[in-house]
Amino acid sequence: MTTQISNRDRLLTLLGTIITQFALGSVYTWSLFNSQLADKLSVPVSRVAFSFGILSLSLAIASSLSGKLQERFGVRKVTICAGLLLGASLTLTAYASNLILLYIFAGLLVGFADGTGYLMTLSNCVKLFPERKGLVSACAIGAYGLGSLGFKYINMYFLTNSGLENTFSTWGLIAMVMVIIGGLMMKDAPKQAPQSTAAAVTPVRDYTLAEAVRSSQFWMLALVFLTVCMSGLYVIGVAKDIGESYVHLPVAIAASSVALIAVANLSGRLVLGVLSDRISCIKVIAIALFICLAGVSALLFAQQSMFSFYFAVVCIAFSFGGTITVYPSLISDFFGLNNLTKNYGLIYLGFGLGSIIGSIVASVFGGFAATFYLMLGLLVISLIITLTIKLPGSLATNLIVTPRHRPTAQAAML
Repeated sequence: MTTQISNRDRLLTLLGTIITQFALGSVYTWSLFNSQLADKLSVPVSRVAFSFGILSLSLAIASSLSGKLQERFGVRKVTICAGLLLGASLTLTAYASNLILLYIFAGLLVGFADGTGYLMTLSNCVKLFPERKGLVSACAIGAYGLGSLGFKYINMYFLTNSGLENTFSTWGLIAMVMVIIGGLMMKDAPKQAPQSTAAAVTPVRDYTLAEAVRSSQFWMLALVFLTVCMSGLYVIGVAKDIGESYVHLPVAIAASSVALIAVANLSGRLVLGVLSDRISCIKVIAIALFICLAGVSALLFAQQSMFSFYFAVVCIAFSFGGTITVYPSLISDFFGLNNLTKNYGLIYLGFGLGSIIGSIVASVFGGFAATFYLMLGLLVISLIITLTIKLPGSLATNLIVTPRHRPTAQAAML
């Protein structure tokens, strides 16, 4: 027997998750601070920017641990603590006097706070809406993406009018309050009841993390996730430089790609998130991979121009945004809802690894092209995986879970 949760509590948890995700998404305004921090610490911008790589890796590691924290303390307490840590670490960042302290405060601590809240609240919310997993993921992760846009204007205003230290402190206070308010609105999702054959044509058992990692499907899906994250994060992070140095576009035209990427990223989250409630998640990921492959191919094989560049970055950003949105639902389709935070948490380490692999390959082999060819090869392999993969275990058949086979809200709350 599982604990029931009212529709009012489900909706409040969804709203609280959206508020929390909006605040957590603010970390993607980090590039606004690089030059001023470099001047303050008298170091190259590239060394300051490395703190964001540490942040991304710490975020991914914290995401993989957040499931255990939720089991012990509950989503509300962990989210509130994540908000307190986020506010404190951003405030400490304001007074970092050297690179080591910057890497600790802005990299390790901010990343850990953000990652602890991000995946746990998302997974908890998805569990509460098993009949609308794609739409709920789109709302939550869309809020995360919008947070970077909203806080861009907030942080720019305070940077212009209050200075670097006051901006960090104000940012930390606003984000902390939002996360705490969001956390207070949340309730833990109940354990999902076992599905009867009447409730689902293709029942999916709940795999523990130990069971999931023993299946080949887990590692195949991990590779697909790593591939899309590496492609998306690398291109998004250096889009302006690709436009200038690789495509040889004027600075203004190359820089305008940032706005296109933001729109494409958000569009991918919304379009593919909603689509995943209509067709199977694995088919949606296959579509996303095909679109990303088209974008990377344009960078490698098309005659370089403003149009081909814009086409490429839009395709890659759209695919990345959509994949990040759909993947929690995909993992629950393969390994069940009850252990989603743990199972997806380990796969989510690919986000942190993907954030640095592309840059390392480019540095070692001396240019963008080497990373693009690596992306191309991995995308082909990943596309083959999505077109051939089957559900794990003895219940796997040629039928991949589709929306009509997923449990209804009533069945999930029995």
